[in-house]
Amino acid sequence: MPKESTYIAKLPDADGIYAYTAEEDAIWSELYSRQIALLADKACDEYLQGVKTLGLDAPRVPQLKDINARLERATGFGVEGVPALIPPSKFFQLLSEGKFPLATFIRRREHIDYIEEPDIFHEVFGHCPLLTNSAYASFVRRFGENAVALGKDYSWHLFRIFWFTVEFGLIKTAKGRRCYGAGIVSSPNETRAAMIDKTSEFRRFDLMTVLRTPYRIDIVQPIYYVIDSFAELDAINDEDIGAAIREAKALGDFPPTFAAKAS
Repeated sequence: MPKESTYIAKLPDADGIYAYTAEEDAIWSELYSRQIALLADKACDEYLQGVKTLGLDAPRVPQLKDINARLERATGFGVEGVPALIPPSKFFQLLSEGKFPLATFIRRREHIDYIEEPDIFHEVFGHCPLLTNSAYASFVRRFGENAVALGKDYSWHLFRIFWFTVEFGLIKTAKGRRCYGAGIVSSPNETRAAMIDKTSEFRRFDLMTVLRTPYRIDIVQPIYYVIDSFAELDAINDEDIGAAIREAKALGDFPPTFAAKAS
């Protein structure tokens, strides 16, 4: 996320309700309608079922209290609105407590096709549906626990795991390769790159390979990693992630598959 933002987080009223304008509801509706249609044969079944479980629909921006209640019923996970950019330590702490931090603002119309920082559409439509799946929710919570235990010296490489799974992961299914990462399912350009176009590279998920793979946040991803199941994803937490990160640091990064960002 950028160091500075032109967006201001919304705060709830005394009843926990966030006030969204008619224009903000219209932006949510447009984003939801076009993306859910695109994902019908491209997202994994667990994600699409999660959309139904959470009761997501087009008319208006959902309320965090409703998302929280439905997630808790499904897997015991929850969400917490965050008022501003939060440091990695706070992010991982919330995950370890079974709470996904959610931005509460929604993008403006001039950013409707792409916004570098996560807004509520990315957070709720992208991240929350899979948190209704017990294996996936277990992975996210235990990943947070591992990150808290390892501390800030490991954060950079931990975010690589997060990036290539939670944000931009793909999964092998009986129907073929499907997307589940929030950065893919919430972005039409990323969905097409991962599921339609033939220009990206698809690699079998391997922890050491992921830890040595650099990425950029402001481009369509040139590399995606594919898992076989969410149980496999959760099993990452059973590995000695700290030792793997130390080994990855010693081996060094793979050469980037993208151009350097202009300064």
